[in-house]
Amino acid sequence: MRVLPSRFAHVLFCFVLTLAVFSPAQEVKPWNAVQPPPLPAFKPQEPVRVQLSNGMVLFLQEDHELPLISATARIRGGSISEPANKVGLTELYGEVWRTGGTKSKTGDQMDDFLEARAAKIETSGGSDSTSISLDCLKGDFDAVFAMFLDLLHNPEFRPDKLELAKDQMYTNISRRNDDVNSISRRESRIIAYGKDNPYARVPEYATVAAVTREDLLKWHGQYIYPNNIIFGINGDFDPKAMQSKLEQAFASWQKGPDAKKPEIRFEQPKPALYFVRKTDVNQSSIDMIDLGIERSNPDYFAVSVMNELFGGGFSSRLFNNLRSGKGLAYSVGGGVGYGWDRPGLTNLQMQTKSGSTVQGLEGLDGEIDDLRKTPPSAEELKKAKDNILNSFIFQFDTPEKVLHEKMTYEFYHYPLDFLERYRREVEKITAADVNRVANKYVHKERMAVLVVGNDAAFDKPLNTVGLPVQNVDITIPPPPASLMQQGPGGN
Repeated sequence: MRVLPSRFAHVLFCFVLTLAVFSPAQEVKPWNAVQPPPLPAFKPQEPVRVQLSNGMVLFLQEDHELPLISATARIRGGSISEPANKVGLTELYGEVWRTGGTKSKTGDQMDDFLEARAAKIETSGGSDSTSISLDCLKGDFDAVFAMFLDLLHNPEFRPDKLELAKDQMYTNISRRNDDVNSISRRESRIIAYGKDNPYARVPEYATVAAVTREDLLKWHGQYIYPNNIIFGINGDFDPKAMQSKLEQAFASWQKGPDAKKPEIRFEQPKPALYFVRKTDVNQSSIDMIDLGIERSNPDYFAVSVMNELFGGGFSSRLFNNLRSGKGLAYSVGGGVGYGWDRPGLTNLQMQTKSGSTVQGLEGLDGEIDDLRKTPPSAEELKKAKDNILNSFIFQFDTPEKVLHEKMTYEFYHYPLDFLERYRREVEKITAADVNRVANKYVHKERMAVLVVGNDAAFDKPLNTVGLPVQNVDITIPPPPASLMQQGPGGN
């Protein structure tokens, strides 16, 4: 008997198997007839929450995928609380806290120590909080955490690093009108919230120059107390042993005064067409602006679905009708904004060529009318909800992402099951819900319009759109005389 070579026998076997699998007798379904299985229940890994007697809240999230540990302390108190004549203080604080080092180590010495261990300690300042974080290998945690604690308790804010940070901010101020998108973001906030609102203020040469090292030390002494801190840690550790280590590090720290959030008023923007003339561009940036809602609003879930189907992406009405259908936009989108503890910024945005600026505005107007009078079709609604829910899992696909989301809920006093509730509530939204919130929150007659572009190339004069036109001056105030005399980096 003749024996077939093993390689030939293998090929022959695969051929026979293929014939069996793809036999004409077996029905092959077309791709669009294949029904996807239902999504599994969303059950994120929950961090352990511990509150110390001094008010500090700890979140511990175990994750043994890699031998790494990361931690973040989020501290109440941010730029909305800085003095109006020292706007930029919190940004400088967040920078120099780390680069300025501690009483025992300069920032440069800290750099050398951390780089030798492929570790990081970083600090930053935001609108309502500041933060300090670390990332390191599991085996280096004790040494890096000791440095983290030293920086938390004993920052030095060395003058040379403060001056370097100021010089960097001066450079940013001098260039802030170079980019159209930067102008649009800044001026949209000013129009929506008001130029004196802490959420809309911008650093100027004079306000940055006014910040001193003593201001940074004072800020640290005012806000860095355990009762103002939410500390989250994620990584390869035993939760009980880590909890014991953290309690030993933080439990004896005495409480201080609670951080107070300033009282901030929000008023509707004045309906008008605000125009920023920028002659060195060949396209226009258009923003239709209003105040939005808070996430605690019961309508938040319906608004999320409305935003997705109206201006949320490639399948949205704005994209399909104004960009794909009419060719009016390079990019277009937006919706009703929502903030954690303040009204968000409602913004419908479009970038279009200069010669179609007014036509683009008219297109946005028409889409708003259609949104209010035409409820979404069953297909639109399903696609919007699927887009939200299918992307949802990727937003929280690691224990660390879930940890930071839970820390955010704690910071803004939301229920800790808000993440799980979000998916359930989105699934319930109907076409009637979307139509109701569209008519409740989207009113073009209340919206301000911001246009940044070159009016010499517009298709029509801006005053033809039916709104009073106000020219916006974006001239950067010059540096104070004292700064000019001392020069960059002067003291």
